[in-house]
Amino acid sequence: MNWDTIEGNWKQVKGAVREQWGKLTDNDLEQIAGRKDQLVGRIQERYGIARDAAQQQADQWARTLNAEQYSARTHSMHTEEHAGKAQTAKR
Repeated sequence: MNWDTIEGNWKQVKGAVREQWGKLTDNDLEQIAGRKDQLVGRIQERYGIARDAAQQQADQWARTLNAEQYSARTHSMHTEEHAGKAQTAKR
């Protein structure tokens, strides 16, 4: 998922951030508000890691989020398609 999308959907994405980086506080999440630079800085601060490492973690997480989103969307499309075929078969 790209960072513009993450920022625009921050309220929905916060739970995934909390799962990935449990040391981030609610206040941290409010301050981050979907901004990559803020997330990287907070990861660096809370976990005591180099900025490059925090950046890599954030980028990997965003790619994973994108893959999960694609997977969920694909599953939803197949489910809807299957339901449509079942309705047609009943007629």
